[in-house]
Amino acid sequence: MRVSREKAAENRETVINVASRLFREHGFDGIGLKDLMKGAGLTQGAFYKQFASKEDLAVQASRRAFESASHRWSDAIEAHPENPLGAVLSFYLSMDHREEKMDGCPIVGLGSDAARQSSDVKSSFEDGVRAHLEVLGQLVGEPGCEEADGKAMSVLSTMIGAQVLARVVNDKQLSRQILHAAAQSVLAQAFAGNDEPGSIQ
Repeated sequence: MRVSREKAAENRETVINVASRLFREHGFDGIGLKDLMKGAGLTQGAFYKQFASKEDLAVQASRRAFESASHRWSDAIEAHPENPLGAVLSFYLSMDHREEKMDGCPIVGLGSDAARQSSDVKSSFEDGVRAHLEVLGQLVGEPGCEEADGKAMSVLSTMIGAQVLARVVNDKQLSRQILHAAAQSVLAQAFAGNDEPGSIQ
């Protein structure tokens, strides 16, 4: 049965959305095309009508994962304009985020995998990292300012590293302590020299 152009486009979007979540849960090499397509409710044979290769899908799925992450950051900031950095930290450095293997930060879930992938996959991650740094730069200082750029890099590195550490230990109390310590460190960095430091929500 011939699939309409509209249905084919819809199927492609479904596969990208599903892959963005399954890759974050299993890693790029931890799940095959058969299971990816099964997760999307499609057959493996339909894959090559939509994508040039699994690497092509990895690029598209990575971009989709970062789009989702960016929306989440934006939603938190819009909900708490009086303390936008605290709002981002509140969800990012949380135990709930620690458990969100399929919907969590793509850098945390796939960063080490991406480092071993092609330049195209790395480019999708680089774009995502730059987008996060741009947002953080606006939250911790004057956008484009060298000091703000440096703070943003330090803050993002602390956030990602803390969430990675929180996920790799079994002890949930230790995870909480790591996330809390990272949040306090970020606030201290971000508001160094200010009379009224921010807080997490």
